[in-house]
Amino acid sequence: MFTTQFLTTLFPAMSGKQSTEQIYIEEVTTDSRNTTSNGLFIPIVGERFDGHTFIEEAVKNGAVAALWQKDRPIPDTVQTSCTFFSVDDTLVALQQLAHAYRKDVNPIVIAITGSNGKTTTKDLTKAVLQTTYKTHATRGNLNNDIGLPLTLLQMPRDTEVVVVEMGMNDFGEIRLLTNIAQPHYAIVTNIGESHIEHLGSREGIRDAKLEIVASLDEDGLLIIDGDEPLLTESANFRHVRSCSFTSGDLVIENVQIDGKTTTFTIDDTTYTIPLLGKHHAKNASFAILVAKQLKIDDAVIKRGLMDVEHSTMRFEMIDGKNNVTIINDAYNASPTSMRAAIEVVKQLTDFQYKGLVLADVLELGTFAAPLHRTIGEKIDHSIDFVFTYGKEAEVICEVVKKREPEIVCRHFTSKDELIRALEHMMRKNSVVLFKGSRGMQLEEIIEQFI
Repeated sequence: MFTTQFLTTLFPAMSGKQSTEQIYIEEVTTDSRNTTSNGLFIPIVGERFDGHTFIEEAVKNGAVAALWQKDRPIPDTVQTSCTFFSVDDTLVALQQLAHAYRKDVNPIVIAITGSNGKTTTKDLTKAVLQTTYKTHATRGNLNNDIGLPLTLLQMPRDTEVVVVEMGMNDFGEIRLLTNIAQPHYAIVTNIGESHIEHLGSREGIRDAKLEIVASLDEDGLLIIDGDEPLLTESANFRHVRSCSFTSGDLVIENVQIDGKTTTFTIDDTTYTIPLLGKHHAKNASFAILVAKQLKIDDAVIKRGLMDVEHSTMRFEMIDGKNNVTIINDAYNASPTSMRAAIEVVKQLTDFQYKGLVLADVLELGTFAAPLHRTIGEKIDHSIDFVFTYGKEAEVICEVVKKREPEIVCRHFTSKDELIRALEHMMRKNSVVLFKGSRGMQLEEIIEQFI
């Protein structure tokens, strides 16, 4: 990746093991438990832990150098076995190093943010671009002020394109991430209600997401959801293109859901993705637009879309007990994504019986009740049963009982009780969707039925 000499250009104050020869750094980690080869350990200070206390374990597992906060003493046990670079703040230093490495490697950078669909859009974009370019992308959910720098520091030196996901909870966070990554292409997938408790309104969410243009290359491209007026009316950047179901630079038409795939057309070209849902067609359109900008032809794009490796617990279809199809969409949720998932289940035609297990959408603050109500309003007679779990999700059940009294609808505050009730509802040739916020941990229920 780089040498200790490269590190001295950023962090000149050195101590510990000194050498006149350069040491080659092959890996960067913030986790002392990771086994590394010629590793650089960056101890992060959190509210409940201090990575500096694990330096001995890091050295034992292969760290040969470390960034070290200058107000922390270096243990005598590692003074002669590790080179230390003194910094004021190890988190800031991690971000500085990632920015410097990104500039040194100099790949094409594609940054993705949005209330929903970030990870799926990242997966699809990576799948298409890696057909033609040496591509690196965010792994898992490394999309915050620690995860994004680590994503950049994990890319091989021969990387041609890097696709990074940018998450946030509050104002200023996307600005920080885009300053580190300096993207050439920025995608805003949509504006939903996630984190509305902190940001105050959907307009606030939009403003926070559009911070992505703060360090977007001046000749770069901003790609937006053309069906979202908050974006089409406010995306002020030199080059903007949109993906839409109605009117835009790329118009998505003829969306068809069939078995385990979704097919759609753009400019008279038909594409197929191994994902279910109209919303995933739009996620794919963002990837298609970027691919076309990078001169990838349609035949290659089509092949890449079908080779996507979809992240787990995101509309993941699993064969469960008793010939039941389980849709594990339990990684996270917003009212927008929950409504979209329900719409997909309603459109599935290969099942005799359909059920929903819906848990709380968190971080909605005073908007919780009305937004959960919009979820209940999306459920119709094509659904056979609805089980809700948590506190706020009870509103969903109340709405369904009033609107569709023939649907079996029950609310639970105990996972054990919910599991016992589900045992009687998991019938042959049925499909059951599980969706809720990450903190609700619905996978604990799913595990009982697979």
